[in-house]
Amino acid sequence: MPENSPPFSTAVKLKYVKLGYRHVVDNILSYFLILIIATAAIQLLRLDLFQALFSSISIIIISTAYFISKPSSSTYLVDYSCYNPSKTLRSSFSFFMENSEMIRKNKRKSLEFQIRILERSGLSEETCLAPGFHYIPPKLTMEDAKVEAELVIFSAIDSLIEKTDLKPRDIDILIVNCSVFSPAPSLVAMVINKYNLRSDIRTYNLTGMGCSAGMISVDLARILLQNHPNSNAIVISTEIITPNYYEGNEREMLLPNCLFRLGAAAIFLSNKSYERRRAKYKLVKVVRTHKASDEKSYKCIHQEEDPEGNLGIKLSKDLSVIGGEALKSNIMTIGPSVLPASEQLLFLFSLIGRKLFNRKWNPYIPDFTQAFEHFCIHAGGRAVINEMQKNLRLSAEHIEPSRMTLHRFGNTSSSSLWYELSYIESKGRMKKGDMVWQIALGSGFKCNSAVWKCNRSIETPVDGGPWEDCIDRYPVNIPEVVKL
Repeated sequence: MPENSPPFSTAVKLKYVKLGYRHVVDNILSYFLILIIATAAIQLLRLDLFQALFSSISIIIISTAYFISKPSSSTYLVDYSCYNPSKTLRSSFSFFMENSEMIRKNKRKSLEFQIRILERSGLSEETCLAPGFHYIPPKLTMEDAKVEAELVIFSAIDSLIEKTDLKPRDIDILIVNCSVFSPAPSLVAMVINKYNLRSDIRTYNLTGMGCSAGMISVDLARILLQNHPNSNAIVISTEIITPNYYEGNEREMLLPNCLFRLGAAAIFLSNKSYERRRAKYKLVKVVRTHKASDEKSYKCIHQEEDPEGNLGIKLSKDLSVIGGEALKSNIMTIGPSVLPASEQLLFLFSLIGRKLFNRKWNPYIPDFTQAFEHFCIHAGGRAVINEMQKNLRLSAEHIEPSRMTLHRFGNTSSSSLWYELSYIESKGRMKKGDMVWQIALGSGFKCNSAVWKCNRSIETPVDGGPWEDCIDRYPVNIPEVVKL
C-alpha cells in the first residue's frame, strides 16, 4: 500500500458516504412526490365516500382518454440491420499490401509506412474491402463505386425488411448519409428506384458530413417525425470507399486507406403508437456539437489534392486531441440532461472552485457510468478510441464494443456505431431499461451523440446479425503491434 493511502476502514466509510450522498441527492424529487401524494390522500379521505369515489373515477377516465387520443411524440427505434460482408471480400494484410504495391511501384517509403500503420491499427485480417479492390489491378471507377453502394445499401435494407416485415409502401421518410460519394441521381433516388417507393415520400441525401453523419440523420428523422405523426422513417448510414482510395504518397493521406473498410446500416425509426410495443429502443436525446469556427478543427480532416494531383482525405496528427476537445463540448451540453443530480452537483462545485479559487484545479470529470450502462464510441481508429476512453474515464469493458468492432470490421465510418450496438446485443448484455450513449466524431470538426433507452430486453443469439458467425470468439486480445 502507498504510504499516504487512507486505512482500509476509512476507505470503506468514505465509499458508503459517497453512496449515501448519491442516493439522497438523486432521489430527493421522489421523496417530495411521496410527501405530496400522502398529503393529497389525507385531504381526499376527509371527503365523504361518494365524493372521493366520484373524483377518483373521473380523474382516471379523463387521464386515460387523454393519453389514448394523444399522438406519440416519442421516436422509437423499431429495429436496425448492419451489412454483413461475404468472406470472399475479406482483405488480409498481405492482400492489401499487394494491391498497394501495384499502384505505388518503387515507392518503398510509402509501402513501409502503410505496413507500420497496419501493424498498429487494431484491425484484424477479416476486415473487408469493396469488390473493385479484388481485381488485379484494382477497379476504382464510378461504376465500381455504384456496385459497392448497391451491394451494401440494398443488403442492409433487405435484411431490415426481412426482420421487421416492413412494407416499402409504408416508408414515409428516407434519409441516406454518405460523406464523399455523391452521384447523380442520388443514393436516395437509387433506393426509391430499387424498392418502388411512394412518389410522396420525404427524402434527404446528406453528404460531406463525415463519420458523425449517422447521428445527424437520426436527429433529422426525429425532427421530421415530430412534425409528421404516425410515420415511419428509414435511415441509411454508409461510406462508399471505392472512389476514396488515395493513390498518392503523402503520409497524412495514406491513413484512411489503411483504416476504412466496407460497411452500412439501415435503421427503422417510427412514432406510431403500435410500433412502441416491439421497438428495441426509445430515443431520449440527440446533441450535436460543431467546432468548424476553430481553424485547426476545421482542417483536421480535409479532402484535398496532393502536389501530384491525387485526391484524398488528409488527417491531421492532432485529430485525437481535437476529437477530445469536441467531446468535452458535447459533454457540457448533454451532461445536465442525463447525469444524476449527485454528479451534476460535484461538477458544479468543481466549476465554481476553478472560477473563484484556482484555475489550475483539474476539472471534475463526471462519472458517466452512473447514467449509462453501455457506450458506443465511433471506431475511428485505435488512437481515437484511446482518447475517448481517457476523457470519459471508462473501463476496458465499457470500451470493448468499439475495440472489437474496429478489429472485426475496421472503420466503417458512420455505420460503426450500429455494429457496436449489435455487438452488445449479441453478447446478451442489453436489458430493458438500460441506457446507451452513442458518440460519433467526424470532419468539420463535429461530435454528435445520441442517448437511447432500451425498450425491451434483447434476446440472444441475434440471428442474421453481423456478429452471427464470430461472436463466440470475442472479445479477443489485441496486441499493440502485430509484426507483418
